[in-house]
Amino acid sequence: MACALEAKKAGLDYLILEKGCLVNSLYNYPVNMTFFSTSERLEIGGIPFVSNNAKPNRAEALEYYRRVAVSTHVNIHLFEKVIDVKDGGIANKEQAARNEESRTYKVTTNKNDYTADHLIIATGFYDIPYLLNIPGEDLSKVTHYYKDPHFYAFEKVLVIGANNSAVDAALETWRKGAEVTMVIRGHQIGERVKYWVRPDIVNRINEGSIKAYFNSIVKEIRADEVDIQTPEGLTTVKNNWVLAMTGYQPNLDFLRKLGIHLSNDDVMKPAYDEYSYETNVKNVFIAGVICGGMNTHRLFIENSREHAERIIQTIKARKRAA
Repeated sequence: MACALEAKKAGLDYLILEKGCLVNSLYNYPVNMTFFSTSERLEIGGIPFVSNNAKPNRAEALEYYRRVAVSTHVNIHLFEKVIDVKDGGIANKEQAARNEESRTYKVTTNKNDYTADHLIIATGFYDIPYLLNIPGEDLSKVTHYYKDPHFYAFEKVLVIGANNSAVDAALETWRKGAEVTMVIRGHQIGERVKYWVRPDIVNRINEGSIKAYFNSIVKEIRADEVDIQTPEGLTTVKNNWVLAMTGYQPNLDFLRKLGIHLSNDDVMKPAYDEYSYETNVKNVFIAGVICGGMNTHRLFIENSREHAERIIQTIKARKRAA
């Protein structure tokens, strides 16, 4: 949306293709989630974001971005998923004659076909969860997305993970009456957990309200129990639901299909210019969290808003030069 607003301000013809609802990733956040950032750091398009609290919650953010979309008449197609992107050929024969790269891209969705001179990929990282790859992960009682705590009231809930998503799920379901067990690969709760939440989960674990297995992994999930490998050996616990809050990853395969180079390490950072955010593929840009590759904690809304300004400045300059 930030890129679209900058494009509109620059007088460029643009379109957002969103495979889900408006701000789909935010919609899929837990119902009671509170942002790290203050509301002014989440603002886009120069439109004020007024929150009732110092740090806004999911509901406030959804309402803010909806109002931004309404007030700016942003050109967006919802529930339209991009299926394929192909080279559409020469865009301007005069430029081609001057040996300048000027090509179009044909974008195919589940509903239509489009032609574009420039592409901006801002797909985030919330769509593909890290899988456990263990027996029983495909059972219906296992989910990688946590929504609302009420569903788990009075049930035996196993939470896998030690960062923000896992901690929120553990605390919220416990407060609704769930019997909560956490399985944590490391020796402590994650250091990146929100500073006002971390003491809460540590105290609940220390007092025994929430059982935590540190330096442990889940080995197998069955209909009514889970096997956990702990430093003391294999332990089996009774269980109704498993919340595998193991994190998510960007759709790097989509970038590869476009010909975007990824670094040859575990980060798999896309190749792009650090100022313009243009990738190694001419006129294809990336914006937001996806710029960090697998390092999904480096970028987020408040420190990636500048991407839109840089990208549109670059595109506008090329349009003037043409």
